[in-house]
Amino acid sequence: MRADSHPHVYARHSTQLLLERHCNLTHSHRNPTLSTYRFQTINSSMARLQPKKRRLPYIGKSPSSAPNVPPSQGQSEAPVGGIASNPGHSGHGFKGKLAAMKSRFIRCHRGPPSSSTDPIASEGAQEDREPRQVAQDVDTQGLPSKAGPEPDPALADDNLDIARQVFDSMKPIPRAGEIAVNTVAKASTAVADLQNLSSTYLQPLKIFNNVVTTIANVHPYAQIALGILTAASQLIITQANLDNAISELLKKVGSVYAFLSDNDTIKNIDTMRVPLAKIAQVINTCAQFIRDYSETTNFWKRLGKNIMSETQTAINEYTKTLDELMQQYRDCQVQDIQINVYRVLEDLNMEGMAYAGGAGLNTMKKCLENTRIEILQDIINWVNDTHPDTRRILWLHGQAGRGKSAIAHTIASWLEDVGGLGSCFCFARDRQAERREEKMLTTISHDLASYYPAFRRALGRVLAEHPSLKTTPDLLKQWQKLILEPLSEAAGSIVGNVVVVIDALDESGEISSRKRILSLLTSKEAANMPPNFRVLLTSRALPDIERALRDAMNARAMCLDDVPAELAQRDITLFVSKELLSLKGSIGPTEIQQIVHKSNGLFEWARLACEFVDPNRAFGQTVEERFRSLIAIPSDEGKTLLDGMYATILGSVVPKSGTPFLRFCSVMQQLLTMLEPLPLAALNHMRSLFPNEADHYDVVIILQFMAPVLGGIADGSSPVRPLHASFYDFLTDHSRSGVYFIDTSDSSNLAYASLQVLAKELRFNICRLENSYLSNSQIPDLPERIKSNIPQYLSYSCKFWAKHLKMAKFDSCLATSVQGIVESEKILFWIEALSLLGALGSAESSLATTARWLQGHAGCEVPAALAMDGVKFLQCFTTAISCSAPHLYLSALPFAPSTSLFSKQLMCKFSHLVKVAQGGLQDWPAVQLALQGHTDVVTSVAFSPDGNRIVSGSWDNTVRVWDAKSADQIGSPLKGHTDCVTSVAFSPNGNRIVSGSFDKTVRVWDATSGDQIGSPLKGHTDCVTSVAFSPNGNRIVSGSWDKTVRVWDAKSGDQIGIPLKAHTQDAHSVAFSSDANMIISGSVGEAFGISGDGNGHPTMLHGNATQIHGTHPICFSSVSSHALPDSGQLLDDHTLEDITQQVLLHPDGWIKGPQGRLLLWIPASLQTPFYSMQTKLIIPRGCCVELDLSQMVHGNKWQDCFKYIS
Repeated sequence: MRADSHPHVYARHSTQLLLERHCNLTHSHRNPTLSTYRFQTINSSMARLQPKKRRLPYIGKSPSSAPNVPPSQGQSEAPVGGIASNPGHSGHGFKGKLAAMKSRFIRCHRGPPSSSTDPIASEGAQEDREPRQVAQDVDTQGLPSKAGPEPDPALADDNLDIARQVFDSMKPIPRAGEIAVNTVAKASTAVADLQNLSSTYLQPLKIFNNVVTTIANVHPYAQIALGILTAASQLIITQANLDNAISELLKKVGSVYAFLSDNDTIKNIDTMRVPLAKIAQVINTCAQFIRDYSETTNFWKRLGKNIMSETQTAINEYTKTLDELMQQYRDCQVQDIQINVYRVLEDLNMEGMAYAGGAGLNTMKKCLENTRIEILQDIINWVNDTHPDTRRILWLHGQAGRGKSAIAHTIASWLEDVGGLGSCFCFARDRQAERREEKMLTTISHDLASYYPAFRRALGRVLAEHPSLKTTPDLLKQWQKLILEPLSEAAGSIVGNVVVVIDALDESGEISSRKRILSLLTSKEAANMPPNFRVLLTSRALPDIERALRDAMNARAMCLDDVPAELAQRDITLFVSKELLSLKGSIGPTEIQQIVHKSNGLFEWARLACEFVDPNRAFGQTVEERFRSLIAIPSDEGKTLLDGMYATILGSVVPKSGTPFLRFCSVMQQLLTMLEPLPLAALNHMRSLFPNEADHYDVVIILQFMAPVLGGIADGSSPVRPLHASFYDFLTDHSRSGVYFIDTSDSSNLAYASLQVLAKELRFNICRLENSYLSNSQIPDLPERIKSNIPQYLSYSCKFWAKHLKMAKFDSCLATSVQGIVESEKILFWIEALSLLGALGSAESSLATTARWLQGHAGCEVPAALAMDGVKFLQCFTTAISCSAPHLYLSALPFAPSTSLFSKQLMCKFSHLVKVAQGGLQDWPAVQLALQGHTDVVTSVAFSPDGNRIVSGSWDNTVRVWDAKSADQIGSPLKGHTDCVTSVAFSPNGNRIVSGSFDKTVRVWDATSGDQIGSPLKGHTDCVTSVAFSPNGNRIVSGSWDKTVRVWDAKSGDQIGIPLKAHTQDAHSVAFSSDANMIISGSVGEAFGISGDGNGHPTMLHGNATQIHGTHPICFSSVSSHALPDSGQLLDDHTLEDITQQVLLHPDGWIKGPQGRLLLWIPASLQTPFYSMQTKLIIPRGCCVELDLSQMVHGNKWQDCFKYIS
């Protein structure tokens, strides 16, 4: 084809090639999206001439076969986009001028590496999702890699003349030529402007980096702020995407660094560390904004926002805040100024990713000011250390009461103040039932995505490619894919080191609860963590933790037991002096030193001592008497010292016999067996439902005297919990607590109370949701609805009733309560509440536990069977229910097998639901094994004829064989395809496997050895989509996107006959008839029958089929009367002209309307074959799953599905 016969083609080639040369000379790496946006009209024209492709190559990527020969050797370069140039065209003069211009640009534009774009280019730039190295490798021969001499203006003028001559000769597109000339001129000016920016605005940053190294003896809090400021300055200085649009912000940042380098500022750094930290926080976000500016403008463009307006808004916010903070610093005033951090966070759907609420930073646990300075300093030095060999993990350990958590929360708080905290995740003894260890990595990943825009984008790409990672229980995959991979990708865009704090790992629970976490932290993958990643881990030195971390190559240990005694005493003296300041008439310096000495370096003991002598806690005793009792406690080390303190505190308020003592034991048993702490009001509500009326009293009569050891008593709204885990350990160990021992082995009272709460409080649509189209995460006021409609005691009962039942002995009264829930619609209301609370993951195990508890007891057969049916119900429908609570009723219940106990018991209570008109589940699907091994999407699976093996094909280019019973992979992956595998099948005797691929080939494999048999079967000119063996195994049929069906000799690999060209669309599916005399092939809206030898003429099939001639706009059935009523509210203002593209069954199982509105969820077992509005033919009749929507309520009428019975 002659280039001049298609002016659009020639114009795109010429213009883009010139612009790429310009980009290569003004950027440290080539940005192909710049040129594709500037000439969008031309590219669109070109796109209309190109054949349709499913997997588009990277737009600037040269064919892999092209030789890498520099232009100086006389070779013409490959045109962009793979368009072949015409050697006969008179374009050699044009190319010669380009070569001359390129040579001059190389000489005159050697300068500091930069990948800036002017505002116009930034506004239109499309997101570049290819690795940067790919862009660098494209067409960069002869380009400078290092800074060189300043550009020569005269040479630049010559280059502009050449550019004008070149574009003047391009008659077909004079406007495009004019744009390119202007672009070159603007870019030349931009280069000079950026060099001015570098010399003017960046110089203060460089000066600051020199000055900061001379600053010594400052508070660790100030030091961490200086560390962030240094890292931010380095990120900005080395940034390759500086842009004229943000020069105003760069100027302001430069003025801030100049201010910080001033002698007067440096003198006040220690006293003004609070505003310094706030300045560091804002500069941190400024640096990330500058670094990510091109990505940010892409995001704004996708939202249809005005880029320049958004940019100016952000700059104004940063400028105003920095000015206020600098003025505060100058005035030596520490004010509580509100900092509005302008973060641009792209939308990221993390729905389904577990998040541990309440496991984050608690600033109330921070160290007292000016204590633990040396330890904090040491940790800050480790945080700021940029040496690549720095150990990534710091394990802070010591015995109970040393202050590990206080140090961890202090570091986390300081880092948060300067914008340097990645995540803080805390385990707690009273939260073990939440199984936080399973949510730790997903929570940390979620936090990192909230703090760092670059990490958020990287995580978004990972989740887009592997959405199953949101819910995978595989901690190794979570670690690799949700943390390490996006962190490595985002490393260059993050200021300073990313710090994750994990506090109190020893409180996770049993050894098994943390075994996997320790394995990950000490694995080879952890040893290769990104150099900017830090993990601060605290715990007691329990044997399993010490064994794992003691010899870990990437972990450094710091023991608080080894802190010099004089330092610990100094810090405890400060603490005790402050706490007892109001008692200075009774407690003087001598008494304080006695308390400090008695503490033996345990901060928790010192805290308890201060509480103990408080006159408000001293019932019938003076402060002096309490002090003498305190000093009389036998001295010992560690655990025994704390035990003595606990025994003394309890002995002073709790008698050892009588009704008060029994009430103490009852209340403490309630507290210690709670699986989640509750406030006083909720504790009293639960107690009022205990079966024994003697237990119906206000817990305050006991707890009001327990303030030294329990929190949440004073304000009444906070959860009541032990202030230190050692108190729980003391009470539950008979050898340590003696008469005060609390038995936590029986939970009958809490089980009974929880079931009573469920029976009385659960109701349909408990949060009064008005619409069924939204997912739970899309309901803007859901937290407020939950707070108003699901009180804390109901939330607790929903989550933990079955756990308490498991710890209770069988009792007929309890069994009756269980029966009342399981055999009624209350079980559905319970599932609904768990969906709204985000706790549905525990429902399946709760019902399984209930079934086991009931089994073997007379009269409990029906509720036990219903509980097991509930387990199967949840296994099938958790995906829909966890996404949207209304779809428990609309999408899950109607698809339950009609023969199941669950359906028989509950469907009679509901109406106006979807019905399965054809097909449907006859019984619960068998529990399936998860076959894990493929590294990308699995596209095709098939059983062997004997059912013992499974073959699978994947986008990872491999075929794998599995044992169907054990789920183990048999042998190694079958490798040979060079692109995605799309279809696989076994031969009738099970000895061979056939596969088709995007690489346009069909391959045959030995099913036992895994070897490829013969050469690939080649002939298709586009992706192969479907393959199948004939019943006798002698032939293979294949379908392709080239719209043909081909038949092959299975032994020789030769094609039989000519390609069968029947379809006008891509051939998606092929199969042999049972007698091998016919081949059927399917395409969009077409089905053809072809003689089995491959030589027959294709005939359109009508035979035993249902032909569809037009349907209702929203109908998933061949019967038009089954259409959805009231479809207008789903469609809103959308027209019906293209409704088949507006209401679709998506790969995730949801039928969605416009704007993602949720209409219905289809279980996987019913999705194939499923009748859709695109269906034109059904062969044979009745083979498709069809739905009757004619009675279905949806949208704002969904609540009508429940029949209220008064």
